[in-house]
Order: sequence, then C-alpha cells, then structure tokens
Amino acid sequence: MRFHLSLIPTLKENPVDAHVVSHRLMLRAGLIRQLTTGIYNWLPLGLRVLRKVEAIVRQEMDAAGAQEILMPAVQPAELWEESGRWQHYGRELLRITDRHDRPFCFGPTHEEVVTDLVRREIKSYKQLPINLYQIQTKFRDEIRPRFGIMRGREFLMKDAYSFDVDTEGLDRSYQGMFAAYEHIFRRCGLRFRAVEADTGAIGGASSHEFHVLADSGEDIIASCARCGYAANLEKAQSGPLSHPAAGGDPLALTEVATPGQKSIEQVAAFLKVSPQRTVKALALVNDQGDYALLLLRGDHELNPIKAAHLLGGTWEFPTPERLLAETGLPAGYLGPVLASGVLSAFGKAIEVVADEALQGARNMVCGANREGFHLVNVNWDRGANQAGDLPEPRFADLRQVEAGDPCPRCPQGVLARDHGIEVGHVFKLGYKYSQAMNVRILDQEGREQHPIMGCYGIGVSRIVAAAIEQNHDDNGIIWPVALAPFAVEILLVNPKDAQAATAAEALYAELRRTGLEALLDDRDERIGVKFKDADLLGIPFRVLVGGRSLKEGYFELQSRRGGEPERVPPAEMPARLAQRLADLERTENSL
Repeated sequence: MRFHLSLIPTLKENPVDAHVVSHRLMLRAGLIRQLTTGIYNWLPLGLRVLRKVEAIVRQEMDAAGAQEILMPAVQPAELWEESGRWQHYGRELLRITDRHDRPFCFGPTHEEVVTDLVRREIKSYKQLPINLYQIQTKFRDEIRPRFGIMRGREFLMKDAYSFDVDTEGLDRSYQGMFAAYEHIFRRCGLRFRAVEADTGAIGGASSHEFHVLADSGEDIIASCARCGYAANLEKAQSGPLSHPAAGGDPLALTEVATPGQKSIEQVAAFLKVSPQRTVKALALVNDQGDYALLLLRGDHELNPIKAAHLLGGTWEFPTPERLLAETGLPAGYLGPVLASGVLSAFGKAIEVVADEALQGARNMVCGANREGFHLVNVNWDRGANQAGDLPEPRFADLRQVEAGDPCPRCPQGVLARDHGIEVGHVFKLGYKYSQAMNVRILDQEGREQHPIMGCYGIGVSRIVAAAIEQNHDDNGIIWPVALAPFAVEILLVNPKDAQAATAAEALYAELRRTGLEALLDDRDERIGVKFKDADLLGIPFRVLVGGRSLKEGYFELQSRRGGEPERVPPAEMPARLAQRLADLERTENSL
C-alpha cells in the first residue's frame, strides 16, 4: 500500500473526548472514526488489523472442529419469548418493529437463533456433538458507551454454541474451546489470563473469562501465583480470614452516643477502634417489600453479585427516607442487634446474613438502630451458657476479595489483584435453552432427551483495542506482529531523490513478491513527519531509504520496540526482515 494514495488520516493532537489509550491512538492513527455514539467506521488500516484477528479466530475455531455458519442479525421476538429473555434481558436489547408492527431485536447474542436452528435440523444422538460458530456484528444498547470500541454499542463478535448428548460430552467441548481460546490469544501476541467468572445474563452452570492484562482494564481479577487460581472479582473467593478480635473474652455490651458519626471511618475514629472491629450493616429491600440485612467487617466491601445469587430475586438499596418510613431504622446507625424486633413492629420480614469473615468475631462495634448511637462489645455468644447479644445469623461469602487475602485453593498462597480487559468468555449453559425451547433428540435407546449446550464468545473488535492498551508507548501503538496492519513500513527520505525513489520501489516490489506486507511512505513530507507517523502507526519494523545511508550502500532497519538501527545491504533486506519478524513473533507467542 502506498501512503500517499491511502486513507490514513493521522492526527497530531489527542482528541478531547477520548479517555483511554486505545481510543486516543485508534483515532490519532486513523484506524476508526465515530459515526454516532458508540458506533464507528473502520478505516483501511483499522480494518486490516480487525481482519487479522478474525483470521486467527477462524483458523483456530476450524482447527478445533467447529463449523462456521452465519445467522441473521435481526431476530424475531417470539424466540426470545420462548427462552424467557424478552422480558428480562433489559434495555441493552435493541427492540424494533417491522412495517407490520411485528416485534424484533437486533441480536446482542444468538442462543435463541442457534437453538431454533438445531431443533429443526438435529434429531438424533448420531448427529452430535456439534459446534456451530459465526463471526458477526452485534448490537448492545449500552447505557454509557465509552472508551471507543472497547465498550461500543456495535461490535464484531465470534460466538459459538456446542450441543452434546451428556455432561461428559459438554466437558469435552468446553475444554476444546478453552484450549482453542488459549491458542487464539497466544497467537495474537497478548498477555492474558483465564479466570473463573459469573455467568451473568447468558446463564448456565459455570464459566471462564479470558482477560488481557492491562492497567486500564475495567475488570479486576484475583489470582494466586502459587497454585494458578484466578477469578473475576465478581466470583473470587478467599481462604478463611480470622477476625482481629476473635478469641478474646466477651466484654460488657455498652451503648455509646456517636452523634453525627455515620460512616465506618467516622465511627472508628470517634471510638478509637480499628475499622476491622466494626460491623457494616447494609439494608436491602425486594419487590415484595421484604428486607434483608447484610453484615460485613467494616473494612470490607460488599460483592453485589454474590449478594444477588445468595438472596435471589430482585433487590435494591432503599433510600434513607424509605428505610426510615418503612422500618423505623435510621441509615448510618444500622446494626443486627434487635433489628428483627424493630422490623417486626412494622410488620416487615427480615433475613440477616453475615459475611464469613465475621464468624467467631468478638466485641464488635455496630449501629444501635437509633439515631446517634452505636453498640460496643457485641458478641454472637458470651460462653458459659450465657446468651449472646443477638442470634447467630446465617454466614455466607458476601465480600469482595482484597490483595493479600489467603488463597482459597492452596494453604500458603496469597491473592493478588490485577486489572484486565475481558476479550473472551466460555459458558457451560446446560439445559437452559434446550429445555425452554423444547429441543429433543433421540438417544441410543430411542428415548427423547434434551441436548446439553455450551456457549463461547470472543470480542473480535475488542481484541484490537485490548492489544493497543497492552502494547503502546508515549509515541503511539506497538503492534504484535500477528496483528499489525503491515509487517514493515518503508520510509522514503525524499521522493524527489531519483536514486532513493528507485531503491524504495525496488524494495517494495521485492517484499510484496516474497509475501511480506509493506506500507511505502512515499509522501512529499518532511522525514520528521514520517518518523512521527511511523511511531504512531506502530508497524513492527521500518526501513529508512535515502540520505547518507543509501550513499554508503545500505538501508537502516529499525524495530518499533526500540534498539539500535541495523545497517543492512539492500539485497539482503527481504531475508533479514523475514528473520527478524519470525524471531519477534516467536517471542510474542511465548509470553
């Protein structure tokens, strides 16, 4: 490709509305341009990168035995009504109607469509297992599309769906896709980690996310370097924690005035105790008006996903005004002692659940359930056949893990927390869709049964942004070899220098003949401008043609990753480039 004939609209300044590195650099390098909020045009260089990712994904999916299909982007509402998701998916689902007022949606995912396809075409166990995939544009009406293509509304996704006779077959399909994903991200030259994850709106029994490790990642993952345990923060657990006051003798329960002290930090400072000794009480109410009181150690944070799974149904935090009106309990002074009795007086049911880290705690500090007061030295039990200050509640894992927590899998392990960008997700769906949509096959005994399903997604366009977040410097992008729009950029120092122009053209033609993708910067621009754009575009290698080096009989070969320029005779340049590219790609694939 010749630069002067190409649509590569680079920008010198950072766009004011781009807040993450990948968004800024994709705009500045002329890879994308915004059409409207969360929806982008892919320009020539950006599309070349996108197609590189797509090709790697397709090759590895085919190698794993999956079969490519293409399903409609627009889906009829009745399929979603069959699965039960039409009402429950939420406002991210773009609902539309045709001229006959029939409801449709623009597919954010395709579980319903592929399940309908299989129930029409697959009738016997002899036709299973089968894994069908597509690479297609999706649409999710994000409430706050941001970060460019990292969280846009329209995006390119690979989604695959496996159907098996039994759970053993699903396990094999799942492991096959897990391995294929590892190959894909390794071939893309990315540092990544597979983590246990919550199944979310897709549903299913278990799942893993694949995260590209980057400081700018929205997700937090917890991991143990000793045993390899890793999980999304929503799913992560820790080993047992001992409460700092565990084992001490119970002290006398005392009510203390704490006027205006509502937060954990304020109460701990006022009473001169560690926040670890305090109890954080959080009230939630469901759509039936029932209340739950969740208790955590004062220095811990609630994991809302864990709480949602534990309680079931739909819950929310009431406003302080609603809480007081419906329960008589003042926000900022909540506590478990007598809470049930207070609520009973208002005719409200309540469930009290405490985080496991509070098990065995002694002499806790918590709200007294009246304005301006806290209780000091609260105990589940007082020993010697004495009643505790409150009934011992149900204990469950409610909190978000923190760096330094013990590993839940190995005795000596310690958890670390890192940021990641989710680029892939694999699910064991089970029978959720095949039962809801009444998919039946005949087994070996001639009996009807539902096939068991798996679901496997990769954000093809998101990989492009994630690669930039992980591979850049102050000057621009640094593409992994496998994703780079071109392998090499030829910088012609002066297009008006006939000798240099001839040499550059000859090198360009020879590289194309040998199969190396090259961008020839033949613009009538200062060499400083070309250097700046070359750094911005991030092509792995550049060759400088012209000036003193050409007069001395060599080209200058420079890696985008730095190091001293290498002097290479023109006749040797294609072979030397091929070697350097192969060496770099091997290094990137081994990360």
